[in-house]
Amino acid sequence: MKRLALIPFAITLLALLLPGAGLAKGASEAEITGPGLDDPISLAGEGQPGGKQLMQIAEAAGFFAATFGQIPDPMLDRKPAGNLGPRYQITYVMPGPNNELDDIRQDLYPYANPAPVSYTPPGQPFFGTERTRGGWYVASTSYVKDALVEAGLPQNAPSGGDGSPFPWTVVGALVALAGVLVLAGAAAVVIRRRPQTA
Repeated sequence: MKRLALIPFAITLLALLLPGAGLAKGASEAEITGPGLDDPISLAGEGQPGGKQLMQIAEAAGFFAATFGQIPDPMLDRKPAGNLGPRYQITYVMPGPNNELDDIRQDLYPYANPAPVSYTPPGQPFFGTERTRGGWYVASTSYVKDALVEAGLPQNAPSGGDGSPFPWTVVGALVALAGVLVLAGAAAVVIRRRPQTA
């Protein structure tokens, strides 16, 4: 009977330990790119001078929950509503077995309102056979933004650069349409000037 009473305690203890287990598997370095940055921002990884900053950013941005999974699961399967602002990308370098290195990409929206948001694509490989859980994450504090500004991001969101890809297909269609109109106009002028034979 005593053994059965210990089962809920063991489950609770396991749930509390899982996030901490993920924290022990940190990135060896990371690089941030995005609007308003002339050059990528490089961050030192776990165990290196300044590596604590990367670990704190990763934790606040939901990296560990998105990579290793967590109980309870804070990840969302759908993008949060509203304008998230400019998108930045942080690429974590994860050392794995046999000194293999894997890159895990995470999109950061530090200027989202009311709180920073991140998105980690699911299924990214790491540690040989592992895959990221992935999903959307809404930060519980503004620490992500504050830490990223301290690392080199602008204090305020840069104008434009909302992270969406430039609409080259729309631009191409407009250029093609303008070309057709110019050719049609030129053809009309040539036809009018042509002398008519009796």
